[in-house]
Amino acid sequence: MVRTGAGRAEAGQAGAGTAAGLRGELWTAGAAVSAVLYAVLRAGWEQAGRWRPLSPVGDDLIVFTGWSAVWLCLAAAAVLAATLAVRPRGPARWVPVVAAYAVGAALVVSGALLLLDVVGVIFPGLGIPVFPLGVFSRAVCVTLGVLVLRAGRRHARRTGRGCAACGRAIRQPAGEPAERAAPPMIPVWAFAGAYAAVLGCLTRIGAQLSLDLGGTGTPTPADRMAGTASQVMFEAGFLLAGTVLPLALVHRWGRVWPRWTPALGGRRVPRPLVLWPAAAVSCGLVAYFGVGLGQMVAERLAGRRPFAGDGGGPELPEAFFWVAVPAYFVWGVGMAVAAVAYARATRASCGDCGG
Repeated sequence: MVRTGAGRAEAGQAGAGTAAGLRGELWTAGAAVSAVLYAVLRAGWEQAGRWRPLSPVGDDLIVFTGWSAVWLCLAAAAVLAATLAVRPRGPARWVPVVAAYAVGAALVVSGALLLLDVVGVIFPGLGIPVFPLGVFSRAVCVTLGVLVLRAGRRHARRTGRGCAACGRAIRQPAGEPAERAAPPMIPVWAFAGAYAAVLGCLTRIGAQLSLDLGGTGTPTPADRMAGTASQVMFEAGFLLAGTVLPLALVHRWGRVWPRWTPALGGRRVPRPLVLWPAAAVSCGLVAYFGVGLGQMVAERLAGRRPFAGDGGGPELPEAFFWVAVPAYFVWGVGMAVAAVAYARATRASCGDCGG
């Protein structure tokens, strides 16, 4: 049975009542409860006092730490509850959306050290310290932030004029059958973001090659072998994430396997295979190095040298940080931009409105 434009409009506006809409509300409610429980846990930590470090910098979170993190979690719970209970129309509908985006972003940024945790766990030979309790706390914080951002997006869709399930504009040519739109083309701004990400990666590599870093320790043969293996794997992943991954987001071979690919040529590339790593890498880079860049600017404005050595390792020249950190940030932002375009180009048609 073919839906008419009017039928699609009715189905789209009723999207919040579908099974998908119900699942979304359950996720939001569960996130609100989790935010309260996490706030209680953090309050307990503050009352008892921390007796061991939870990250290389001491605290488990950055930016929002101590009691400010507790209040941030409670704010997340309040925002999540508001997106469930309040559905205003007109300009007022953006109040919960903006609040959700602000609180969600703050949570993700506060857990930015999770990027180091992931690298340290995947590549143990690099020597990055891992603090299990801190990893758990940061994982909860970042996950909660993502859920708050998702709830804000859902609220914007449900209170807007488009489909409540997917947010797309609903066309209503009365009596005309629905026609499947052609797959959207990758816009120019997405190509700009992807190639900016590649440039950021190559700039970071150039900054590293300009240094002469010599180790002063005397590792054992086993340590040297483990470190070498981890280093090789890390550098390979580094190059893939900085060149192949952003380009896959904007070129056809990132959506359809090339003909020369054995057994896969001509088939569609699974969407999560490209989109999920791109989203994770871009989010981690933007959060971690965005905070780092802000700290550098603040330190320089205060008359101090950013990332001054503490005697625990080689002291790098300040110029290196002013090249490497912004390069990482541009890499993350560029990949995020390209990932948005990829997500739009590869999303499936909506089951509610048919768009």
